[in-house]
Amino acid sequence: MTRIVSFALAAVLGLSLASCGSEDKESAGAPASTPSPTAVPSSTSGVPVTRTEVELTKALLELADLPSGFSEDKEDSADGTKPFSSPSDRCKTLVKYLNATKAPGSKASAARTFTGGQEGPYIDYVLDSMGTADEVGDLRESYAKAVGNCSKVSLKTKGAGNTSMKVEEITAPAYGTKPFAFRLTGTSGSKRGLEYTAAVTGVGDVMISVSILAGQGTELEPATETAVVKVRHTLQIS
Repeated sequence: MTRIVSFALAAVLGLSLASCGSEDKESAGAPASTPSPTAVPSSTSGVPVTRTEVELTKALLELADLPSGFSEDKEDSADGTKPFSSPSDRCKTLVKYLNATKAPGSKASAARTFTGGQEGPYIDYVLDSMGTADEVGDLRESYAKAVGNCSKVSLKTKGAGNTSMKVEEITAPAYGTKPFAFRLTGTSGSKRGLEYTAAVTGVGDVMISVSILAGQGTELEPATETAVVKVRHTLQIS
């Protein structure tokens, strides 16, 4: 599949909707915390930093960083569709973010998706180089405002109709700079009960996005912590 970039939930949803009803669930927990590395110089918020996709890919979590039971998904499922919609103008920005294939203003991106069995959890890690820490902060604020303005969106699933998804902010894992998190929950329709949680946080000029689909409600915090530590260590950002 085309790698999910910051705000594109569609690919993760597409990976798992067909398998949510499977009886063969393989147990898999969230990533274990990685010891904090020695502090290194941080990037200056006002000075643009140039990074490449290759550089960001090295800072992504790998299968070896996760507990047993996970596998990496390498399919390409992007088909150009826009599964999220809403008749409300207040949800216009959030719908745009949810349907996007690239974070607004991203200079370089890298992503990796892992599955913990046919019924989940599905964990997606995305890194976006925004150039400066200020740009990361601005995008985070825009995303938070978009979530705060919108109470529900509609998810259209191929072959399964529409699902109404409740939108709500949740307590964010306390890692990185100004972390923010939200949840989408299917309240009616073909995928009623489907739950998706996501966290976005900053490490210098890099925005980290961690998303969990069909989890147990405990994976987001350790997954975010591990992602933040890996980025700090690999890109040498204190």
